[in-house]
Amino acid sequence: MEKEKVDVLIIGAGPSGCVAAAYLHNKGFSIKVVEKNKFPRFVIGESLIPRCMEHFEAVGLLDCLKAKNFEVKTGARFMQGPKICEFDFSKKHTKGWNWTYQIPRADFDKTLTDELQNRGVAIDFEKEVVGVEFANEISTTQIKDLQGRTSQIEAKYIIDSSGFGRVLPKLLDLDKPSEIPAHSSIFTHVKDIRRPDGWEGHRITFDIVSLETWLWVIPFSNGYTSIGYVGPTDYLESFEGNNEERLREMMKLSNHYLSRFEDLPYEFEPRMIKNIAKSVKQLYGPGYVLTGNSAEFLDPVFSSGVTFATESAHLAAKMITKELNGEAVDWEHDYSKYMLDGVNVFSTYVKEWYTGNLQKIFFADSENPVIKSQICAVLAGYVWDKTNPFVKNHHRLVKTVAHIADMEKEAANAR
Repeated sequence: MEKEKVDVLIIGAGPSGCVAAAYLHNKGFSIKVVEKNKFPRFVIGESLIPRCMEHFEAVGLLDCLKAKNFEVKTGARFMQGPKICEFDFSKKHTKGWNWTYQIPRADFDKTLTDELQNRGVAIDFEKEVVGVEFANEISTTQIKDLQGRTSQIEAKYIIDSSGFGRVLPKLLDLDKPSEIPAHSSIFTHVKDIRRPDGWEGHRITFDIVSLETWLWVIPFSNGYTSIGYVGPTDYLESFEGNNEERLREMMKLSNHYLSRFEDLPYEFEPRMIKNIAKSVKQLYGPGYVLTGNSAEFLDPVFSSGVTFATESAHLAAKMITKELNGEAVDWEHDYSKYMLDGVNVFSTYVKEWYTGNLQKIFFADSENPVIKSQICAVLAGYVWDKTNPFVKNHHRLVKTVAHIADMEKEAANAR
């Protein structure tokens, strides 16, 4: 059987795998990226947040993205009937990037892999990982191609960036139930022929149609727009018919967007992902580390997926570099604890979104610009900045401010 030896095997060629590959390649290590799909391919995660721009810049992948003229995202709009809450990333508590992208992931991810291949990074598409063994500080991974032929790759380290494929969690029995409520999503793309002129036609919007159900609208620079609903799994399944019939019926829930998208043909049969949130028992082990969605995925509501993917990939690649160079590393403290600290902050915001507490703050009658800038920094992905009270005290502060908003509303109604 054919056997290849590398320093690091990376499973998955999405943004997480590409950031890790770029970093390790820049450091001179031999790497191989194995990707089950052929690119370009469709995947969700089309709205980014500013923190991830730091990772693309750090590994030299920013220029190739800028050259594609993707839709620039400078903030986000949340709507609840007539109420509107806008966040501007330039008005946030934490210093950092003030903009990012709204992107069709097929084009975005292909841009990254093309750039890596031009640099000489080996990426094997349409190759599936079907088994892995660890022995004597070396992993042996079994690979199968489309013709059923198998090969092996020996590596000193494996980075699992397989996203929703969750290769190592499945092979090593690492999955565990998520603490995030069981939500699902249904989505497609449309040619946005009724797109309004100006900012209205370009801004990303989250249209809240009930406490737990909301519509995303993500315009792209190529004239297409991603539309999709997120809500409790049983609620989405209560709509009758196939996925297209379900989504068209759900679009009637949005008074703001129905006329813009009504009767437009869908670019593909709407897809449904059930029970989106994922979690694992551990983020690393001897000879492997999990990054991105293969480790933890929370919820699409604040677009955190790609940022956690690139944050974890960048950090994992730096720590593997140290370890392969003979330096001591503390995976538990410097990787697992660090990543889970950020996950826990964002988890609070996702949970409090679905309790309604965060929505009370967003749509309060009066706006506190300091509080808004602090929450904006969280929504921009700066969830490790302990100078931000809404990071440091996230467990109680959202509840406290929501309670104050309730009391102010009651007092105003009593007057």
